[in-house]
Amino acid sequence: MAPNTAVLTIEKPNNFSLVEISGPDTSLLLEQKQKAASPKQFTWRLLLKAHRALTCVSWLAMSLNKTFASVKKRINSSADTAEEEPRGRGTRLYRFMKAFLFISIFALAMEVTAHFRKWKYLPAIHPLEVQGLVHWSYMAWLAFRADYIAPLVIRLSQFCVALFMIQSLDRMLLCLGCFWIKYRKVKPVINEAACDIEDSSSFPMVLVQIPMCNEREVYAQSIGAVCQLDWPKDRILIQVLDDSDDGNVQLLIKDEVSSWREKGVNIIYRHRLIRTGYKAGNLKSAMSCDYVKEYEFVTIFDADFQPNPDFLKLTVPHFKGNPDLGLVQARWTFVNKDENLLTRLQNINLCFHFEVEQQVNGVFLNFFGFNGTAGVWRIKALEDSGGWLERTTVEDMDIAVRAHLNGWKFIFLNDVRVLCELPECYEAYKKQQHRWHSGPMQLFRLCLPAIVTSKIKVWKKANLILLFFLLRKLILPFYSFTLFCIILPLTMFIPEAELPLWVICYVPIFMSLLNILPAPKSFPFLVPYLLFENTMSVTKFNAMVSGLFQLGSAYEWVVTKKTGRSSESDLLAFAEREEKSLNEEKIQRRHSDSGLEMLNRLKGKGAFSARKRNRIYRKELVLAFLLLTASARSLLSAHGVHFYFLLFQGLSFLVVGLDLIGEQMS
Repeated sequence: MAPNTAVLTIEKPNNFSLVEISGPDTSLLLEQKQKAASPKQFTWRLLLKAHRALTCVSWLAMSLNKTFASVKKRINSSADTAEEEPRGRGTRLYRFMKAFLFISIFALAMEVTAHFRKWKYLPAIHPLEVQGLVHWSYMAWLAFRADYIAPLVIRLSQFCVALFMIQSLDRMLLCLGCFWIKYRKVKPVINEAACDIEDSSSFPMVLVQIPMCNEREVYAQSIGAVCQLDWPKDRILIQVLDDSDDGNVQLLIKDEVSSWREKGVNIIYRHRLIRTGYKAGNLKSAMSCDYVKEYEFVTIFDADFQPNPDFLKLTVPHFKGNPDLGLVQARWTFVNKDENLLTRLQNINLCFHFEVEQQVNGVFLNFFGFNGTAGVWRIKALEDSGGWLERTTVEDMDIAVRAHLNGWKFIFLNDVRVLCELPECYEAYKKQQHRWHSGPMQLFRLCLPAIVTSKIKVWKKANLILLFFLLRKLILPFYSFTLFCIILPLTMFIPEAELPLWVICYVPIFMSLLNILPAPKSFPFLVPYLLFENTMSVTKFNAMVSGLFQLGSAYEWVVTKKTGRSSESDLLAFAEREEKSLNEEKIQRRHSDSGLEMLNRLKGKGAFSARKRNRIYRKELVLAFLLLTASARSLLSAHGVHFYFLLFQGLSFLVVGLDLIGEQMS
């Protein structure tokens, strides 16, 4: 029998049919039988696949349409809005990034041309075999890149990776210290004989200060919470330090203070005629009053902070028996941490700051940066350290460093929490972060000589200079911006300097996991947190440079915008007040013919204020397009993780640049 033949035996016993196929071409016959299947069945399969494809395409089209409609709506609302910063500030960094973007787009066009013409796959060729000017330019670029650019980029990336690993090691040591504190249950203990509850004269004299400036939304709830502190009335004085330049806000705050004074609270209202020095100048002016000499401790609350009634009883007794204790700092907790994605990401950062950084430094070093509010100072420590100075925008860190250099110790109470509010719009958060990252660099320049010549121990000097200032305030924003926003997209066009996978994926994810540990409910936001931190690096880097080199924006102080969010108990009390005021308004309206008086009064209070429009952030948008261009180049080289990281990081910059994160403020 021929080798290419097949034997078929067909039998039909009763209702069964049997087909036997043997021979070397068995598979070929089966394929032909399958191909010869019913044409109607084949048609239905094609129709089903076409239906699925159309469904997928329509779903994608609808999703993109909704997304672009939302983006268009938000952008249109920013048509007449100025940019986030005046022209002239940060223009050098912006021009550098814009030039980098144009070069990247040109390089991407060259790489796309080389990819489709397969120039990159050709072996070394003779100059006479070059195919045109474009081919010659591409080959010259490859040679120049390998000989001159790649070595420089490799050295810079290695330097930034080394800084990245040092900072990661510092973060891990802080986490280990926190775990040790939790395991050993270490916490400051109050002296039981600190105060005699029955004898009010045994309570020390406490001065409470509430500095504020145009805080229309939050002044009432802050003053109300402080006036309800559980402390003998003859042993406490509340100063409302109003720096408002709005006459209506001044009248509202005065009325609030008067109402609490009528209830028997020892509270006074102060307003400066010469408003210099921002918050530091306000506090310095208040401490210059003659009656301050009668008080031993001073507590500071910003306008959006609402302490519990037992705050003073949980903090002030720690000073008893500790004559070298200068500061007791409480932890912040946030009433609006779940309001939107921006507040959730801020909550992750601040939970790590308080739970890990402040607590570990307080236990092991007795030193940390004062947070500017929710803390109790020994007035003698303030006076010995030179009092409040107006030389930087971080007066709280300034006084803490000077007190540490004078030998005063600090205590952090992780269990004592004060309710406050997080910025809900990106504009307010961006300005806050700029001040928080430019101020420390100003302070470092001013304090370095004093640190070097101080009488504290050498290891404390090293901690202040190397860890507190350089590593955590300078190196962190430097490598974060340089490594992930400049070097990483640059290496996509310079394959010789490509970053390893563990630098852009494994280590950042591990460090983000450590940051989220103090806020375990935020684990679903791990990836958004990682992307957002890299997105904020451009703001922090710009602020760090402006503070280090004393640029104009380093001295800018912008009061963080608040919305007046309240806790559940505050809302219940507010509802009762509103119901009472509503009844009064109804009575008043009976005497009005058309209600115009009420309308004018509401307008006077700003009830019909115009809504703030979105802003466009140029630096973030330029970096967005730069990273997306680099992701397209990565796609040509089939870089899996690099491509996805650059793509999602570019999209996160785009979202922030279009002001699509957070809320629009009124």
